[in-house]
Amino acid sequence: MSVGLVVVSHSAKLAEGVCELAAQMAADVSIAAAGGTDDGGIGTSLEKIMAGIAATDSGEGTVLLTDLGSAVMTAESALEFLEPEQQQRVRMADAPLVEGTVAAAVAAQTGRSVADVAAAAESAGASYAPDGETPGKASGAAGDAGAPAPAPAEPEQEPAAGDTASGAWTLVNPMGLHARPAAVVAQLLADLDAEITINGVDGKSVMMLMTLGLRPGATLSATATGPDAARAVELLAEQVRNGFGEI
Repeated sequence: MSVGLVVVSHSAKLAEGVCELAAQMAADVSIAAAGGTDDGGIGTSLEKIMAGIAATDSGEGTVLLTDLGSAVMTAESALEFLEPEQQQRVRMADAPLVEGTVAAAVAAQTGRSVADVAAAAESAGASYAPDGETPGKASGAAGDAGAPAPAPAEPEQEPAAGDTASGAWTLVNPMGLHARPAAVVAQLLADLDAEITINGVDGKSVMMLMTLGLRPGATLSATATGPDAARAVELLAEQVRNGFGEI
């Protein structure tokens, strides 16, 4: 069993499409579409959201992802109708609908908790935030005036030589590092005790991998640190050489 997802949208077609996309990368995750009104119009439905929660919560919890403001309000109303016990394991993610659903699905596929799945969805928005900014918060906003400067980051400790591994390979699959291979990589590396950087981004983040836009023939470079560093590079090399199962 895994955490389930409910995609709440004003459009039934949009919700169904997002579910279809996410299911391509997380075949074992229960994902329900709750789009449109009960009579098939544009809007949201409390009943559809409640049914989606019931269908996807296997006991591990469910994460709700929404599109526009009123969808958030309808989803919040649905949460109020749940029993207190179930309320504890149903979360709403403040995340972009498509990217957040994909990131959440990949996290759920790897057996993450409901809190971690919601966090994965919300981190998807970071892919579009300017460097150094928190998603959704403008740089230099008035609310920042007079705020104390952040404490300087502590210097990172250099890993021991035996805990570091790296490699570089040419992408040989027809489409390069598109959505499905990115999900394969993120899932493959998720449980390893290592920090993995791929072409400068977090190798365990499906959304960050997708932002690379690596085409066929491009070089994929990885550096890993930690107890499982060598294993991470070995698994990644195998996937790249096999074309992520696409050749």
